[in-house]
Amino acid sequence: MTTEPTSPETSVAKSPGAAKAAASSGNRTVVLWCLGALAVMSGVTAASPTLYQMFCQATGYGGTTQRATSAPTEIVDRMINVRFDANISPQLHWKFEPVQPTVDVKLGEHTLAFFRATNLSDKPLTGTAAFNVAPEAMGLYFSKIECFCFTEQTLQPGQSVEMPVTFFVDPKMLEDRDTRHLTNITLSYVFYPVKETAVTATVAAPQVE
Repeated sequence: MTTEPTSPETSVAKSPGAAKAAASSGNRTVVLWCLGALAVMSGVTAASPTLYQMFCQATGYGGTTQRATSAPTEIVDRMINVRFDANISPQLHWKFEPVQPTVDVKLGEHTLAFFRATNLSDKPLTGTAAFNVAPEAMGLYFSKIECFCFTEQTLQPGQSVEMPVTFFVDPKMLEDRDTRHLTNITLSYVFYPVKETAVTATVAAPQVE
């Protein structure tokens, strides 16, 4: 009688130790991947306000104005009326208004305007101004050279100040079919309180013996 040869085993079962090591390695990979993803998301979140501001300024989105170091050399004999709008947050006890409500300017002309702010409270208050122009399409063509809105403003109790803004309206608006027909635009500001700065300003200086 001939005995049939037995086929060798083609697979070997893993030992419990090897299976545990493989599972542990897989878990570490998942944890590292999650930590990496979290770091990327945190970085994007932290950069979001800056990126959003850059996007708005580059596109004029939401009527965001531009910044410039000087007015263009070209002045076009085309007039446009600029109206000034001043607003205050209910949390900031100031009075805020344009010194001159409107001004007529030529395209490309360097223009200076003033806003008046008064602290109506009995303590120092600090504010910061948000701004835009309307219609929103003009955001690309309204450029500020200097503005009180670039920095925080602190007023002492009862203090009143006139704050300047220098700007120009870019003649390139005439090349844009969405803006070439416009003859009136509005520059708006809203002052909000900077509570931390205001609190700091109220701290008395140390006494010197």
